[in-house]
Amino acid sequence: MGIFNKIKDMFKTEKVSEEVVKEEKIDKKTKEEVKVYEKGLSKSREGFVSKLANLTNKYRTINDEYFDELEEILIMADIGVNTVMDFIDRLKTRAAKEKIEDPEVLKEVIVDELFIIYVNDEVLTNKINENEDGPTVVLFIGVNGVGKTTTIAKIAHKYKEEGKKVLLVGADTFRAGAVSQLDEWADKVGVDFYGKDQGSDPASVVYDGCSKAVEEKYDIVLIDTAGRLQNKVNLMKELEKINRVIGSIVEGGPHETLLVIDATTGQNGISQANSFKEITNITGIILTKLDGTAKGGIVLAIKESVGIPVKYIGLGEKASDLQAFDIEKYIYGLFKDMM
Repeated sequence: MGIFNKIKDMFKTEKVSEEVVKEEKIDKKTKEEVKVYEKGLSKSREGFVSKLANLTNKYRTINDEYFDELEEILIMADIGVNTVMDFIDRLKTRAAKEKIEDPEVLKEVIVDELFIIYVNDEVLTNKINENEDGPTVVLFIGVNGVGKTTTIAKIAHKYKEEGKKVLLVGADTFRAGAVSQLDEWADKVGVDFYGKDQGSDPASVVYDGCSKAVEEKYDIVLIDTAGRLQNKVNLMKELEKINRVIGSIVEGGPHETLLVIDATTGQNGISQANSFKEITNITGIILTKLDGTAKGGIVLAIKESVGIPVKYIGLGEKASDLQAFDIEKYIYGLFKDMM
């Protein structure tokens, strides 16, 4: 069974009998998550899928003009030129091999191939690498304005709901108001906070914060850092120092370094990812504001261009709208109207 039909059957949340629901173990939480994906990707779905549907209706058989128009649609969805070129080549090869001439049939193959591009025979996980002996330390990086602070607060909320003892550490001492903003979010979410005055040495903040986490037996430490990409050398030295400090206090830390990117910035977000990748080890990406763009294909472009898995996506303002990334739910949310 192709991924198109597999996902269609897996996430058919309406017009489905209670017996099927029970058999497939589609619990209430999964249904709610699917609905978040559906709603959050509506802008991308309306733009991308409607154009794809129009293309399918326009051509009775597949030809060069069809592929040219498909290529343009994919590029406009922000999937990325190089990714699209490779994708079109794969699609042409598969269409020829399977003797596909009907655009309606190829539509399902398109979904299959987009899934394959993301997975690429890798074992992907959206799970945070948790420390089994002591606190799990997660470092957050990203330029100003991408929603880094609110994202940290949402993740803190998720962990608190799971019964974890959470500490937020404000190590972005460079940006005015960043420390106090994170402190306010900690208060709103109901978790603890550690920080110092603006201008303090970030590494010293991290040292004291991690020491507090070990001494007071916190489960999760979420650390906000500066994202001054305009001065890569200084930022790299700062992050190296922070990493050393964390590792000296918590074995194996940081256990994750998550880069936060604003999905609405499109290709500029990919440039940011590549720039940060040059200066530090990124273990995962968080894409915020995906609900605010019609170019949801950036999820595929980032994985293809940067080679780092997306671990969370922001699909709205509420804490529940920050979802652990699931490629099948993403594909469903993007192509629901075609299924």
